[in-house]
Amino acid sequence: MLTNLARFAMARPRAVLVAALLLMIICGGFGATVKSHMVGGGYLTDELEAVQANDFIEDNFPGGNPNLIIMITAEGGVNSPEARAAAQRITADLSDDADVTGVRSYWTTVTERSDLATALRSKDSKRGLIMASLVGTDTEIQNRAAVLSKDLTGDYDGVQVRLGGMAGTFADINHQVEKDLLLAEAIAIPISGLLLVLVFGSLVAAALPLAVGLFAIAATLGILRALTTVMEVSIFALNMTSALGLALAIDYSLFIVSRFREEKERGRDTRAAVLRAVQTAGRTVVFSGLTVALALAALAVFPQPFFKSFAFAGVAVVLAAVAASVLLLPAALVLLGDRVNALDLRKPLRRVFGRGEAKPVRPEDSGWYRLVTWVMRHAAPVAIVTTALLLALGSPFLSAQFGSPDDRVIGDFASSRQVGDALREEFNADMASSAVVVLPEFQGTTADIAAYAVALSKVPDVPAVLSSDGVYVNGTKMAAGIPEMAGPTGTYLSVGTTLPPSSVAGKEQLAALRAVPAPGAVLFGGATALDADTMATVVDRLPVAIALIAVITLILLFLFTGSVVLPLKALLLNLFSVTATFGAMIWIFQDGHLSSVLGFTPTGTIDLFMPILMFCLAFGVSMDYEVFLLSRVREEWLASDRGRDANTRSVAMGVARTGRIFTAAASLMAVVLLAVATSEVAAMKLFGIGLALAVIADATVIRGLLAPALMRLMSTGNWWAPKPLAALHKRIGLEEEPMEEPTAATKFEKAPAVG
Repeated sequence: MLTNLARFAMARPRAVLVAALLLMIICGGFGATVKSHMVGGGYLTDELEAVQANDFIEDNFPGGNPNLIIMITAEGGVNSPEARAAAQRITADLSDDADVTGVRSYWTTVTERSDLATALRSKDSKRGLIMASLVGTDTEIQNRAAVLSKDLTGDYDGVQVRLGGMAGTFADINHQVEKDLLLAEAIAIPISGLLLVLVFGSLVAAALPLAVGLFAIAATLGILRALTTVMEVSIFALNMTSALGLALAIDYSLFIVSRFREEKERGRDTRAAVLRAVQTAGRTVVFSGLTVALALAALAVFPQPFFKSFAFAGVAVVLAAVAASVLLLPAALVLLGDRVNALDLRKPLRRVFGRGEAKPVRPEDSGWYRLVTWVMRHAAPVAIVTTALLLALGSPFLSAQFGSPDDRVIGDFASSRQVGDALREEFNADMASSAVVVLPEFQGTTADIAAYAVALSKVPDVPAVLSSDGVYVNGTKMAAGIPEMAGPTGTYLSVGTTLPPSSVAGKEQLAALRAVPAPGAVLFGGATALDADTMATVVDRLPVAIALIAVITLILLFLFTGSVVLPLKALLLNLFSVTATFGAMIWIFQDGHLSSVLGFTPTGTIDLFMPILMFCLAFGVSMDYEVFLLSRVREEWLASDRGRDANTRSVAMGVARTGRIFTAAASLMAVVLLAVATSEVAAMKLFGIGLALAVIADATVIRGLLAPALMRLMSTGNWWAPKPLAALHKRIGLEEEPMEEPTAATKFEKAPAVG
C-alpha cells in the first residue's frame, strides 16, 4: 500500500500538492468559525442524577437553579442610589430577554423578603447579586452569556458590574481558549521553524515539516467544525487537537525527510530514496500513527462529550497528519531532489567562525552509540536506578485528589473568576455551589417537607435550607418558606454550603446530605453532586479504557515486531514514563508548587478529565517513539546473524541512527506543547506542561537509558514468540525486506517493493 501511495504521489507530484493546498484552504475556511459551535467543557451527560435534577427544576420551576450570577459592587454600599439604579436597569433588561428566566436580585428580595436578602448581599454590604437562568443548549447558553458579559460587564459611575456563574465561567473559558490558540501557534510555528533549520541546516528541508504541520492545523479546524454538526465538541479540543496535529505532523515529516536524506547520502537516486524513505520511515509513521489513533479511540468508551471530542477529533487529526506525511512529502521530495539541501545556513556560519566543512560521523562513532554501549555494559544497575527514579517521581500521584474544574481554572482578570472569588470569600454561602434536592411527584405533606428540611439543616457547614415550608438554620425555622418551590409536579429544596464542591469536605457533606432519610424519591443536584456523579461515571469506565489501550498496543506491536516480549516491555516502559509525569503534575498543579511562576491558582484537587486524556495521549506519543526506535533496531537485527552480540549491536545502532532525530523530534513536540502551556486556562497549562515532560522523559531517560538496558538484559529473548504466534506473524505480520546496500545502478524500478 505504501509503495503504491508513494508511486502515485511521485507520478503526479504537482497535482497532489495543488490538491492539498485547495483542501487546506477549504478546511481552514470551513473551520474558521468552529469556536462559536463548541461547548465550554463537555463534562455532563443526561444520565447523571444531578443533570436530571437540574432538568426537572428548569422544566417545572424555571430559574430555580440559576446558572448566571451578576455581581454589582458599589463603594457606597448596595443600598446606594447608584447601585440600586444599576441593579434596576440590569434586572429590567434580563426580565425582557426571552432567553432568561427566574430573575431575582438582592434589590427585589430586600423589599419582598428581607429575611432572605442577606444571602444575596456580601458581609460588608458592598456587593449584591442578581441571579437568573439562561435557557437553551449548552452552546446557546454560553454564546448568550458571552453577549451579556460584553454588554453588562464594566465600571459605571462608581458601580462595578461583573458576570459569573456556570454560564459566565464557560463563556470566559471559550473566549480565552480561542485567544490562547492564536498565541500558541504564533509561538510554536516560528520556534519550530528555527529548530528545524538547526536540525537540517537547509531552509528548504526545514520548511517541509512546517508546511505539513500547517496543513494539519487547517485540517484540524475543518475536522472539528464537521464534528460540531453531529455532536457536542468541547472547546478544549480546539487547542489540544491543533497542538497534537501540528506536533505529530512535524515529527512524522522530520523522520521521513531525515530518512530520505540518509538514503541520498547512501547513493540512491531521488526516486529510489523517496520510495525507500516511505517504505521504512513512512511504514513506521503509519504504524505509529495507528497506535496513537487507537489509544485516543479508547476515550470513546466514556459517555462525556469531552472525551468523545478527543476520541473522534483526535483519531481524525492523527490520520490527517499521517496521510499528509506519506502523500505530500513524497510529492514534494521528488520535485525537490537534491535541492532539498539548498540554502544551507550552516555553511556561511562555518565560514564566519572559521570552521571547516563538517565531516559525516559514522553511527559507531557517535555520542549516542557510546552512551548506549556504556549503558548496556552496566545494564542491570542502570535499569534498577532508572526505574527507582521514575517511580520516585511518580510517588506524588498516590496522594491525588480529583475534582471538576470551576472558575479558578482561569485567571483573576476574568469577570467570572472575580465573581467566584467574591462568592467564596465575602458571602455567607457560595450561591454557585448550593445543592438542590428534588422530590419529583412528591405527594407528602408540608410537615414531611419541614421535617426533611430540619434534618438537612443540621448537617455540618450548611448555613441554611430553603423550602416551600420555611427557611431553616441549624434545625430552627427562621422565616416563612417560598411557595414557588412546590407545585403539582413535585417540590425542591435549596441547601446552602460553605464548602468548595470538589474538596474532600464538600464530598463528605454531600454523602451526609444523601444519608438523611427523604420523604420520597429524591434527586440531588448542584455543583458538588455534579462533581460526584461525573467522577462515578468516569471511574466506572476507566478500567475498560485502560484494558483496550493495553490490548490494542500489545497486538499492534506484535504485528510490527513478531515478538511477544517487546510489546510487554514497551507497555511497561510507557507506564513508567506516564507515572513519572503524573507525579510531577500532582506536585505542580494539585499541591501548588511553581503556581506563582506558572500563573495559576491551586485548588487542592486536579481535574480528573485531564489525567485520563493525558494518559491516552502520553501513552500514544510514547509508543510513537517506541515504534520508531524498534523499527531501526529491528532493521539492524534482520540484517544481522541474529546472535547475542548482534542483538547488542542492533540496539546500539538503532539508538545511534535515531538518537539525533529523537532529540530533535522531542524538542519540536515539546515546543508545540509548551506553547499551549502559555494559556491563561489552568487545564491547558496542565495539558501542555504534562505532555511536554512526558515527551522529554520518553525521548531521553526511557529511550537512552532504560530501553537499551532492558533490551540488553533480555538479549535474543527480545525477539521470542511461541511457535504458533510466530507462524501467525509470518502470515499476517507487517514484514519488511532487509535493507540492501545501494549500488551505482540503483534505479527507481529496482527499489524493493514492499508494503
